[in-house]
This record gives sequence, structure tokens and C-alpha cells, in this order.
Amino acid sequence: MFLNVFSEAINNGITPTRNLNLLYIILDIVFLLIFIGLLIYKKRYATLIFALFGGIIYTVVDYGGFYLLSHSREVYINGELADPLDTFYVLLWMSMSYGITNFAFIWVCINKDKYMKYWLLLIIMWWLIAPSIAELGGEANITTYRTTNKYHGFMGVVLIISYLILIICLLRAKKPFVNILILFIIGFSVQFSREFSLLINGIRPMNEESIRTLLVNSFLETNLGMPIIYGIYYLYSKKFNEDLTRKVPVNN
Repeated sequence: MFLNVFSEAINNGITPTRNLNLLYIILDIVFLLIFIGLLIYKKRYATLIFALFGGIIYTVVDYGGFYLLSHSREVYINGELADPLDTFYVLLWMSMSYGITNFAFIWVCINKDKYMKYWLLLIIMWWLIAPSIAELGGEANITTYRTTNKYHGFMGVVLIISYLILIICLLRAKKPFVNILILFIIGFSVQFSREFSLLINGIRPMNEESIRTLLVNSFLETNLGMPIIYGIYYLYSKKFNEDLTRKVPVNN
């Protein structure tokens, strides 16, 4: 059954939708600044750089790819199609928020950060609670749409190729350098946590597409980049520490 749902979603596309208000955006920006401050305070500089990198990548993909090139992204404010500048502002916030928290989530998991449970609790708790606080700001008058039939098939191809390359590398290695199942679970978990929080809080509307959106996005959208992300972490961690200092070679 799930395979049928997944296949239909790739072939026919799904339309992820978000309904939110200005207070939600303001509160989320405040949270991001606090989160960044905590990373700096604990000298998690590599995590911070990777998180900011994630925000930039998401902005390029969302605004440049989805909005400008494929025309699959639309933003409405008070029921009217937003102009390009307002659309940019909304997508900039959304992409930076999504990218920073997603990539930080992934990095601390791969890095096995000793404060990992605190970072993850902070991120997931915010995703779950922020929409309830934002209800104090009135009705959700900002809506974003994203059709996926123009690129989910391409994403599926990238996911298969990236994991195939990683599997080949693991088969050629003398001993496994990463647990590929754990890597896949991390990619699924970060996307599922975000998608689930959007759904139960009403930011994603509950309709006949809800479960398909939850499952397909969770299995596909973050996981397609996990082998590349691990490759970046592997190359970085061989020479540098989390605080950006160079590792001291161990003499045998």
C-alpha cells in the first residue's frame, strides 16, 4: 500500500501547503537568533556554519528553483497572490528557518554531540509548541503552496543514485565507516518531525493529501542529500574539531 502511495505521489505530485500568520514568523526569527546564540555559547561553530549553509541552500532551491524556475511555489497574503518581493521575504524566512534547524539536527546526530538530546529537544519542542503560541496573533493570513509533480521524480532519482554511490563505497571499504540505516533514519526523522508538527498544529491542512505529504516528504526530501551531508562531515571531521581548531595528529 505504501509503495502505491509513494509511486502516485511522484507521478501525480502532491501540494504541500502552509497556513500561518506574521506572529509565527516573528517568533520563529527570535527562536533562530536564540538558537544561534546557544551554538556560539557552546562553541558549536561547525554546527552553526553547516546550519547557515543549509539555510542558504534551501533559499536557493526554494526561491530560485521552486519559485523562479519551476513556478511550483506560490505565496498568498490575505488571500491575494504576493508580489515577488513579499514572496522573497516569506521564502527567505521559511528557507532559513527550515535549513538552519534541519541541518543542525542532522549535524549533531551525525557528530554524536554530547549535548545532542538538548539540541534535538529544543528544536522539536519549538516546532511543536510555536504554532500554539502564534495563535495569539490572530488568523493565519499567509499561505504557501508548493506543487511537487515537476521535481519529485528528479528527487527520487537523486536519492537512489546518492545511496547507491554510498553503498558501493561501503562495499569497497575494508570496514564500514558509517551505519547506512542510521543515516537513513536520521534523514527520515528530521523531515518527519517537522512535517508532523506542521500537520498536528494545522499549519499543514488535514485532508486526503495529508498522509501522502507526510510520508513521501519524510522518506524523500531530506534523505536524498544525506550521503552528501555525511561526506561533508567525514571530510571535515578528519582534520578539524567542532570549534574549528585543527585536530592534533595521534602518534602511534
